[in-house]
Amino acid sequence: MMHDPALTPIESPLLKASCGNTIRHGYFTRQGGVSGGLYASLNVGLGSNDVRRDVLENRRRVAAWFGQPLERLATVNQVHSPDVVTVDETYAGERPSADGLVTKTPGLVLGVLAADCGPILFADPKNRIVGAAHAGWKGAFYGVAENTIEAMLALGAERSEIVACLGPSIAGKSYEVGPEFVDRFLSENPDYRRFFSPSAKPGHAMFDLPALTTERLLKAGIRAENLGLDTYPDTGRFFSYRRTTHLAEPDYGRQISAIAITED
Repeated sequence: MMHDPALTPIESPLLKASCGNTIRHGYFTRQGGVSGGLYASLNVGLGSNDVRRDVLENRRRVAAWFGQPLERLATVNQVHSPDVVTVDETYAGERPSADGLVTKTPGLVLGVLAADCGPILFADPKNRIVGAAHAGWKGAFYGVAENTIEAMLALGAERSEIVACLGPSIAGKSYEVGPEFVDRFLSENPDYRRFFSPSAKPGHAMFDLPALTTERLLKAGIRAENLGLDTYPDTGRFFSYRRTTHLAEPDYGRQISAIAITED
């Protein structure tokens, strides 16, 4: 199956160097699809108000980039939870409410959607096990990354072999939060104060979600990196929920990050 040359996903140097040709991954941008208007052009969000056939075609293109049909693209109904599901060769298109997926089934493409939240892709190339997680502030706070690692370990992965990368997400300089938000984090761990910096707005702060997420990955005992790409200002490459809100637009698209074990 030939993939669409218009798709030019971003790759993680760490994942690419660690996995070689045994595992393929990509952090897809908003470019290379068929959607129009606010959703131009690779919107994969089934929860958006985009034309459904366009969203399905965009998803088909993503699956085809991995050499797979649309039916082999596994995603979940993301609810900002720490919950992770394991999928295998019996996958039939169901989208349970969760924010992480893991598998050891070759050819099954795991995808997570984002439009400011952090997409994390995981791989254990030695044991051929992969995972994907959607980590907004709630997911990061409540442990979706750690739970994805635990689900991979349950499939036979080794912690020392797991590598992960945080893809395009809203950066600290673009993420202003209110005092109640800050208090929630500091009540959990006063040391979290270092992830907040002063804002121009009194009582508010700028929150470095990628730094928190990356630190939690490293503290979980795996190798990890952050691509350092901010979704908010990059209108050409990324959808952004917060940007849409500030512009008072009626809806927004979602980009996808995906990973798959190559078939023998």
